[in-house]
Amino acid sequence: MVLNTLPQWSYSEAAVQALALEMQADPRVVVVGEDVGRGGIFGQYKGLQAQFGPQRVIDTPISEAAIMGGGVGMALAGLRPVVEMRVVDFALCAMDEIVNQAAKNRYMFGGQGRVPLVARMPMGIWDASAAQHSQSLEAWFAHLPGLVVVCPGNPQDNHSLLRAALQSGDPVIYLEHKTLWGQTGAVDVNLSVPLGKAAVQRVGEQVTLVSWSRQLLACQTACEALAAQGISVELIDLRTIWPWDRETVLNSCGKTGHLLVVHEAVQAAGFGAEIAATVAEQLGARVQRLGAPRIPVGYSPGLEAVSRIGPEAIASAVHQLLAPRKGI
Repeated sequence: MVLNTLPQWSYSEAAVQALALEMQADPRVVVVGEDVGRGGIFGQYKGLQAQFGPQRVIDTPISEAAIMGGGVGMALAGLRPVVEMRVVDFALCAMDEIVNQAAKNRYMFGGQGRVPLVARMPMGIWDASAAQHSQSLEAWFAHLPGLVVVCPGNPQDNHSLLRAALQSGDPVIYLEHKTLWGQTGAVDVNLSVPLGKAAVQRVGEQVTLVSWSRQLLACQTACEALAAQGISVELIDLRTIWPWDRETVLNSCGKTGHLLVVHEAVQAAGFGAEIAATVAEQLGARVQRLGAPRIPVGYSPGLEAVSRIGPEAIASAVHQLLAPRKGI
């Protein structure tokens, strides 16, 4: 298919189209959550209730624990629910249902029960939304056995990975960035993107740069600036946090000998540490992490900026990584 014949959809529209296709193909797919009937707060369900009816696009009261608990019950009863949490910060009210019910059921009951549930939890810094609406918590969910964790970074991936998540048969924590909804791009509805497979966005020779979600935009800008300085960076979009694509990352780091992991989440105990440790253990490559300081995201622009990792900081970290070590 020629690229310019593909539809140009926003990140939000790509998700709507993915859901519509899966709901047409499988009557077990339902949507449940606050405001889904009117399209969701980001337009990620726009038109779906009119198309499929209120029995399949179900508005709920304001109770995240009840919404998630109902979704787990639906899944155990044979449906494939999409559970809307509005933002990941609000999902913390439903952690018992996620951690002790959805994640563990298949293991605790020897596979007799499955929880094919997709929990959509928009993540990340949301402009001027402060500490309770701006968190990136992918590392929390990656730590929990039984959960799949996905972070799509562009419209194509938000379409293909949402469809893959709905077809996976396991509970998926699906983390779309709160500020990507208007980003547009070509979307091929026939392109399948498997869970657990990273994408090499830029080929390079000197440094491997691994990131995901909105932080990729800053990484891309940094790569352009570094290329102008003669530094060749290989940029990898991890896409799925768990399971993560060790093979692609290790192959790249084996070539470059250097790894920088960048994420919007707080650096302390972030998922970048898992990637860095794996690469150091397997290859002995030189590794470095770059994440937000361990502070709440501030409301004012000045305070919020302290939590953001921009292209300049990424380029500086690459220079540090390539600099000769003291005493060597």
